[in-house]
Amino acid sequence: VTLNKPSALITLNNASLAANSAVTFVFSSTSITATDALVINLVSGYAGTAADYSFSAVCAAGFAVVVVRNMTVGALAEAIVIKAIVVKGANA
Repeated sequence: VTLNKPSALITLNNASLAANSAVTFVFSSTSITATDALVINLVSGYAGTAADYSFSAVCAAGFAVVVVRNMTVGALAEAIVIKAIVVKGANA
């Protein structure tokens, strides 16, 4: 996913995600630096609850690696929509 803005709505593929497993993707943006944080929220596209998924990200210069994890005991196959927001940081 490439978007050179500090926030984005991202629709994920509805491929099956096995129970308690994760998938990663790269979010490329010139707005992201290694000292930043990426806040990710579930917006829509899910049938259960928001607790069915967890999100994390590791930022680097120009991109972040995003991890989406299925927290349920069954497979999920939903085209969820997430909001990603870059929070500017600094080394202090």
